[in-house]
Amino acid sequence: MIKLLGATQRCVSNLLSTGRRSSVRRLSLRKLVATMIALAVAAGVFAAAWLNIGFYYSLTASVLLVVLYLILVQKKFCYVAIKTIPRDVKALYTYIQILWITRKFSKLNLTVPDIFHDTVQKHPDKACFLFKDEVWTFKEVEDYSLRVTAVLKSQGVKKGDIVGLLFNNCPQMPAVWMGIARLGGVAPLINTNQRGNALLHSINVAKCDYLIFSDEYQSAVQDVAGQLSPSLKLYKFTHRDLNSSSGKSGEGGDAIQDFTNLLETTPPATWTLADGEGFEGKLLYIYTSGTTGLPKAAVISNARFVFMAAGIHFWRLNSSDIIYCPLPLYHTAGGVISVGQALILGCTVVLKAKFSASQYFPDCAKYNATAAHYIGEMCRYVLATPPSPADTQHNVRVIYGNGLRPQIWTEFVKRFNIKYVTEFYGATEGNANIANTDGTPGAIGFVSRIIPRVYPIAIIKVDQETGEPIRDQKGLCQLAEPNEPGVFIGKIQTRNPARQFLGYVDKSASEKKIVRDVFEHGDSAFISGAEYRRSGGYVRAGGRGGHAGPARAARASGARPARLRATSLHEDHGQRRYDRHI
Repeated sequence: MIKLLGATQRCVSNLLSTGRRSSVRRLSLRKLVATMIALAVAAGVFAAAWLNIGFYYSLTASVLLVVLYLILVQKKFCYVAIKTIPRDVKALYTYIQILWITRKFSKLNLTVPDIFHDTVQKHPDKACFLFKDEVWTFKEVEDYSLRVTAVLKSQGVKKGDIVGLLFNNCPQMPAVWMGIARLGGVAPLINTNQRGNALLHSINVAKCDYLIFSDEYQSAVQDVAGQLSPSLKLYKFTHRDLNSSSGKSGEGGDAIQDFTNLLETTPPATWTLADGEGFEGKLLYIYTSGTTGLPKAAVISNARFVFMAAGIHFWRLNSSDIIYCPLPLYHTAGGVISVGQALILGCTVVLKAKFSASQYFPDCAKYNATAAHYIGEMCRYVLATPPSPADTQHNVRVIYGNGLRPQIWTEFVKRFNIKYVTEFYGATEGNANIANTDGTPGAIGFVSRIIPRVYPIAIIKVDQETGEPIRDQKGLCQLAEPNEPGVFIGKIQTRNPARQFLGYVDKSASEKKIVRDVFEHGDSAFISGAEYRRSGGYVRAGGRGGHAGPARAARASGARPARLRATSLHEDHGQRRYDRHI
């Protein structure tokens, strides 16, 4: 009897569901027919007016009628449009530039080393990297890269091999991974702070076939050497000028190959197009910070490298800029976004061995930097330094990065005389990337309400206990309301390099970052795990004090936040009115 009742209940539910779908289809059909009739009537009226009063008068009258309709019937849309169209149009223009450059390289199926070669041809003697007192021209960087290609090819590196790098900041680091990429290899950029199990995990999860490490990390490698695969080949790199007449042996007393000596004794390879998988192929593995667990290796393709570099460049930068980068090159911020300004866009990039708050703007003055990169709490540390004449004795007009707190934003730009700030958000592994294009304090970007389909990102409602999306009766996700905390997502579109989600080397970890049936059945999106909110037409961090709080750790580890928290920053009456519409 119970089984019979259950079967009956399921049958009724199916009938009701079918009935609802039929009703929705009938409603959609009615709307379509009504729209077509309305358009036909409008066309007839316009044609009649044209015949009676002429084309231009008819067109003017039609435009006025449309404007009147929008004002009387679509007040909300008009209000939003007036407030956001200038911002959105500028963003749309920038996005078109980004898509144009990525599709140009996609059509030619170029890799980053191939693109860099074109940059070298344009200005071979221009400074590519400045480091300490060293000046590396674009040609010198490529020559070094070609020497790396020759060495690794002689060592047996081939297409598809994984060559891990444990490097300190230096111009040789991007030159080395470009040399790897030219052979079709992939370079995991290992966090130099890792030791013991974390270091061992990073080497193993990437399935490294080779490991090149700077000599200062030799003891860290030796500590885990006994647990590494016997097939893993180790090479030690020493930061020094190459001496081609060096007679040293290629192998040290510790039986680890001396990579620098191999570079000195091997002629550079002849330039050729990279033997990789092309523009969509893998280039780098960059690790999450592993705040709440072991690091995960995120896949960076050539396409994603170009998109991230171009995504920052076209807002406020130009190829004549000298960019100060004190960030580690094993992370996306320094190693892709800033290094990419040189390799892809032809800027000069200043590299710093380690960040120093007291030397931030003095370094900018020393190297005549016109732009500077920051991340996390850097700006707070710089602001905490004692005031000095160096605060304004520099030429930096724009700073860009992620993590400038709204509480210090205005004070920072005023004290250090910064004209523009480009605050942005973008997870290493994700496709949900946005930027604050007009310097609105405290905002990381915006979600367009006028042209949302052009760049499909959103903030969706989630359960504050589980972090899971809250769905409607149709099983689809729901947009968060203004000032309501939610999770940031980016719709996945496999044919668009800007919308692809490559995830991690670990496919099961990648699957956890995908939410399905978002705004229509069958679609999917990358879910960031970071809580944000829409406020005043902009996206702001959803945690206390305008920051994401524990979600930053969740984002770094790939976990979803256990509980979302929101705060409401002070806004005047006009701003609150604006929020209700946006």
